[in-house]
Amino acid sequence: MMGGVAGWSSILLLLIHLGAPLEARRAAAGRAQTRRIQQQQQQQQQQQMSVVTRERLEGAESFPLDFTAVEDNMDSFMVQIKNLAQSLYKCSSQKLDQDMKLHLLRNVSVTCNDGSPAGYYLRESKGSKRWLLYLEGGWYCFNKQTCDRRYETMRSLMSSADWPQTRTESGILSPQPEQNPYWWNANTVFIPYCSSDNWSGASPPRADDGEYAFMGSLIIREVVNELLTKGLDKAKVLLLAGSSAGGLGVMLNVDRVAEQLLSQGHGGVQVRGLPDSAWLPMRKPHKSADCRDATSCPPIETAKRGYRYWRSVLPETCIQTHLGEEWKCFFAPKIYLSLKSPIFVVQWLFDEAQLILLNINLTGRPFTEGQWRFMHNLEQQTRATLRDVAATFVPACMEHILLTRANWIDFRVKGTSLPRALHCWDRSLQESNHINGSHGSHGRRRSRTPPTRGCPFHLMDGCSWPQCNPTCPAIYDEATGQEVSAAQVLRYMGLDVQQTARQQGMDARTLLEMLSGGGG
Repeated sequence: MMGGVAGWSSILLLLIHLGAPLEARRAAAGRAQTRRIQQQQQQQQQQQMSVVTRERLEGAESFPLDFTAVEDNMDSFMVQIKNLAQSLYKCSSQKLDQDMKLHLLRNVSVTCNDGSPAGYYLRESKGSKRWLLYLEGGWYCFNKQTCDRRYETMRSLMSSADWPQTRTESGILSPQPEQNPYWWNANTVFIPYCSSDNWSGASPPRADDGEYAFMGSLIIREVVNELLTKGLDKAKVLLLAGSSAGGLGVMLNVDRVAEQLLSQGHGGVQVRGLPDSAWLPMRKPHKSADCRDATSCPPIETAKRGYRYWRSVLPETCIQTHLGEEWKCFFAPKIYLSLKSPIFVVQWLFDEAQLILLNINLTGRPFTEGQWRFMHNLEQQTRATLRDVAATFVPACMEHILLTRANWIDFRVKGTSLPRALHCWDRSLQESNHINGSHGSHGRRRSRTPPTRGCPFHLMDGCSWPQCNPTCPAIYDEATGQEVSAAQVLRYMGLDVQQTARQQGMDARTLLEMLSGGGG
């Protein structure tokens, strides 16, 4: 009964959304026009109910609601929507389930680093055929010394012993439609990161490495196997998402998940990837550094050491391209060229974690000219490697991780939010699948065909300095706790405001006024 009530809730919510513009026009029209509009609206309602009822009887996928038209007045609108949705759940507990519940893997041979069982958190949505699997991030370790230290300081990233029974997440994992307008009603799975291997390993514990297991890739495989018994076998879409190390895990495993489903007779499931804060071009650091831990070891050296230590399973096509230098397949631009599955890349243009890895100091003394030049070159390299990616969201901000922020809907690139861009990408893939009748590599490379008017999904800021996007998250001074404006960021980095303004074709005052309007 609950599934049916939920379905009618969605129908009524959609009708409210569609009827909102008509309400405004009724207020401006006379009584005769009001009657005509009411009659038309009743006919539309009957048609909508008939269509949706028929689709549900045929087992069609439940649909996400499109709240884009009311994004600017979302708060009051969504309070009404939420109250209505909850009031319609007469045979439920009168509220949407907020928590994801822990399930430890039945296959006890697939474990975390310390041998404790790996697992996942699940929030089911019985009426939906959309599944969102999210890979947690959290750095890595690459030898016994760094893993021992990690086990002492970040044990929950190496063991399931102290995992809570439930989790409540935000952003794209939120069940609240006002925070997550397109994926709020999907079956949502959070897979904790406890393998410390960028989700790449398939190796049980060995005596020569301190008896740590590195089984990130196997954990994903086993989670998918268990979810097939919980409804994933009937899915239409599986979106594999992740942030930071989890984002790299998406790149390394998305094709493998698609192949796993196909080999088990579930080739109709459309598998897609959504990596966040994982797009790092391959380059040497600003200055050389010792590999004392994950944050001080340069990415290239970490990739070389990790590939051997974790006994990583990397995409086969990428490995064949880089024989003898297989470690290069830990870098997203290299992996991307070998992928078949559609990918949407989310990436801050000035990623804080990546700058730390490349030995760019973000605190203390102002930037030197050499540091700024290095960061600018990295920004240009990031742009160049993302130019031909079909679907991107790249704000020019200094941050790390976007998908799970509670305010992820607030960030815009060229006026479009990330949830909206993902919705446009989804529509494009659905149209492509309808035309082509397949789920291959279409949608991966950037198409010459423009997206639907007003529905873009290849979005990258045009300005080329940190925090130049007015919607960027605020930066705070560590010493004072006060917010730092974008103009102050420029000065801290040693940039000449006059010269920067000239490069952008404006005077210095205009530039400073623009930056003071947001971005900090």
